[in-house]
Amino acid sequence: MLHTIEPGGLDARLLRSAAEGGSRFALAESARARIEASVRAVRELVSRHDAVYGINTGFGKLAQTRIADDQLAQLQKNLVLSHSAGVGKPLEAPVVRLMLLLKAASLAHGVSGVRGEVIDALLALLNADVLPVVPEKGSVGASGDLAPLAHLSGVLIGIGEVFVGGRRLPAVQGLTKAGLKPLELGPKEGLALLNGTQCSTALALHAAQRLQRVFDAAVAVGAMTVDAAKGSDTPFDDRIHAVRGQPGQREVAGTYRDWLHDSPLRQSHLHCEKVQDPYCLRCQPQVMGACLDQMRHAFNVLLTEANGVSDNPLVFADQMEALSGGNFHAEPVAFAADNMALAIAEIGALSERRTAMLMDPVLSGLPAFLIEHGGLNSGFMIAQVTSAALASENKSLAHPASVDSLPTSANQEDHVSMATYAARRLHQMLDNTAGIVAIEWLSAAQALEFHRPLQSSPAIEKLHATLREKVPFMHEDRLVAPDIEAATRLVESGVSLA
Repeated sequence: MLHTIEPGGLDARLLRSAAEGGSRFALAESARARIEASVRAVRELVSRHDAVYGINTGFGKLAQTRIADDQLAQLQKNLVLSHSAGVGKPLEAPVVRLMLLLKAASLAHGVSGVRGEVIDALLALLNADVLPVVPEKGSVGASGDLAPLAHLSGVLIGIGEVFVGGRRLPAVQGLTKAGLKPLELGPKEGLALLNGTQCSTALALHAAQRLQRVFDAAVAVGAMTVDAAKGSDTPFDDRIHAVRGQPGQREVAGTYRDWLHDSPLRQSHLHCEKVQDPYCLRCQPQVMGACLDQMRHAFNVLLTEANGVSDNPLVFADQMEALSGGNFHAEPVAFAADNMALAIAEIGALSERRTAMLMDPVLSGLPAFLIEHGGLNSGFMIAQVTSAALASENKSLAHPASVDSLPTSANQEDHVSMATYAARRLHQMLDNTAGIVAIEWLSAAQALEFHRPLQSSPAIEKLHATLREKVPFMHEDRLVAPDIEAATRLVESGVSLA
């Protein structure tokens, strides 16, 4: 499927298509006039011999150094080479695909002085799934994601490496695969390619995509645990949530009602003596609703960033001016990522508490550690310990990255956002939380079967069957790690009521 990229026109659907791969993207023809005008403006500014940052000057602390006209092309190439200083393992394919799309979309606004053929080349790499090898570490999230974007952009001039079908190849071979030849960058083009928040934004957007799936699974599994523990559905009554008015809370309560609707198991204990359930069951709408509100706010910030321009300087062709500013500072992305980290940690923390509750026969009314012949068998005892370890690790990772800053470039760039780390660490947290929810799913499914022949709701029984296609009931102790791995894959793939 071919998607046309209009400046400011990215949405969740396009971002998802880009991350998944397999779609094609093209620059809207309507954007080309403004792009060409910005290129002409750069040429005019160069001909005037006025000092314009990054066009005919050095970079960062070296901005006071003027560069001769016959060295401007070399200046842009040197910028890419010198800034390709990343370390660590390569970023994953969905993130690099998003980086290519976001950089092309930013340049398409026509205020960066970059030729249309450069933008087309970025999209050609994306369309051919020729993905630059981008080390994950090396950006502080201000002056843009310089090192990651240098590695991304270096491929356009034949420098660096790419992944093609899982194989790591020299950049020149990747260009051939995409039907391209190495480019010579014009004035301002290297700087425009490197300046921007596209790495941190791509990391955070991909985390948001993953988080939605983990969130949906956590709500579904949490509903299963309510029934497995013979909990009450009264706390999900809309009247409770309407009088508070928090939108996420009210919406999520409705989702819990949908999952639990028409459960014979619930009907079997409507008039029991238990008055109130533990918070991990009763307060799910309040906690998960707050997480949902944070997730949506963060995504809206990231979508705005994806549709904006974070280059510097910006070229306004109508006024024939290049204005230096600070749109490359990724503070909005850092804050959004930090808020997502809180949500990820809380989703996992609440899930772990539900698992722990199921282990305790006093609270759950079920066999200790959900296994027959306890003592001889340990059941889910250590699976819950693993869940606790993952939840505890997330607490450390949830510490806000945005409050940290270290001056760079000899104190010229003296306050930075740390947005790239803020976004990158989300994926480690998501790995942890997906594992926590997977362990709860295994536990809740096991617990349900101790209530047979009573059935849960049709929706929860379908969720139970989905897990049982991969993981059987635990009659006696067995190797648990493969079960957790299988359940984690199911969590990451997403669940729905449909």
